[in-house]
Amino acid sequence: MAEYDYDLFVIGAGSGGVRAARLAAISGARVAVAEEHRVGGTCVIRGCVPKKFMVYASEYASHFKTAKAYGWTLGEPSFDWSAFLAEKDKEIARLSGIYVTNLQNAGAELVHAKARLLDAHTVELVGKERTVTAEKILIATGGRPWLPRGLEGIEHVITSDEAFHLERLPERMVIAGGGYIAVEFACIFKGLGVDVTLVHRGPNILRGFDDHVRAHLAEEMEKKGINVLLGSQHEKVEKTASGLVSHLTGGARVEADVVLFALGREAYVEGLGLEKAGVELTDGAIAVDAYSRTNVANIWAVGDVTNRINLTPVAIREGAAFAQTEFYGNPTTFDHEMVASAVFSQPAIGAVGMSEAEARHAGYKVDIYLSRFRAMKNTFAGGDERALIKLVVEQGSERILGCHVVAPDGPEIIQMAAIALKMGVTKPQWDATCAVHPTLAEELVTMREKHVPQELGAAA
Repeated sequence: MAEYDYDLFVIGAGSGGVRAARLAAISGARVAVAEEHRVGGTCVIRGCVPKKFMVYASEYASHFKTAKAYGWTLGEPSFDWSAFLAEKDKEIARLSGIYVTNLQNAGAELVHAKARLLDAHTVELVGKERTVTAEKILIATGGRPWLPRGLEGIEHVITSDEAFHLERLPERMVIAGGGYIAVEFACIFKGLGVDVTLVHRGPNILRGFDDHVRAHLAEEMEKKGINVLLGSQHEKVEKTASGLVSHLTGGARVEADVVLFALGREAYVEGLGLEKAGVELTDGAIAVDAYSRTNVANIWAVGDVTNRINLTPVAIREGAAFAQTEFYGNPTTFDHEMVASAVFSQPAIGAVGMSEAEARHAGYKVDIYLSRFRAMKNTFAGGDERALIKLVVEQGSERILGCHVVAPDGPEIIQMAAIALKMGVTKPQWDATCAVHPTLAEELVTMREKHVPQELGAAA
């Protein structure tokens, strides 16, 4: 057997890479991890965690209004963007430090450098004048924001990465995109008092989510004052003395202080030397099998760089499955079916399983249960925000194929619903569960009348 410097070399210290490295090191393996940026990856440094802090901050504007209806007397509230950023950055640094400590306590070596494959077993540490060898290599470099490089004026826009570090809060913002990142930032900045215009080329936001959910959220966003322009996209971005002008299809022009492009993400494979090791790509992402193994026998990949389900908990589970298989003699795969997801829009979305359209396209005959209502908290305060709950149920077996919740606590609710759907719960079993009253979630188990499908218009 060839002698290598390490049993495992991990490229990327995000959630998936760190989990795999820790478990492998705890088994007694010689493990090293290379990270070119800060430890923690997209989620901790420039994704889920700082974004959730921004969501919390932005929600206080509506909380203050609601509080008055409940008898609270408040002074005129104000928001300090710089103070918030300082506290946010402090917490991100703390969390990144925990990742570093956990790696070191497990016995893994951390190298702050970009890693590049020279062949299937050799890694160059760029800028360190050092090469190392490893028996096994795991690639966990995640994804990066995608930009249309040929668009005139693209150098003037920012991506979600820069949105976390704006020097000052803009008065006007244009956001390009209709996916969850674009929608979340539109709600965040609107909540912080920014005049927001969302520009999306499709007929409705959130492609891939249930059509009722998409239409409902678009309506709620517009009620909050977000200007949603559908069927439109950028032709160029022009810098002027007074700001940035977005030139859109059809001749429309929107001026703003900041233009944020959130048009999707791509696997971060640039400069990894994959071609030297013979690693194959599929649609720009690393191709892997059910065990996360690439076409090269000793190289694996997990997380967003494989473009399977690009969610942090999925990357963690894939990394753990890899470690169990390769270092504990316990062949393990992660089941990518029935994975719940959340969109931290306002109101938020929690979803698990199939949308109505997905179920019908898959050949299922389904019954739909749908409820739209104002939650009692908003009703009392005179608010008009409405919640939506939808179940997609297979006819005959009455198995619940999909559950969709649009409500402030939607992501919290969907975590528990996901357990039941993963176990194959049926509508009669669901209905046999006594409601918890008074809660928004009780609507899940009290819906009895089937919904009659109607035209959804722009949601199609």
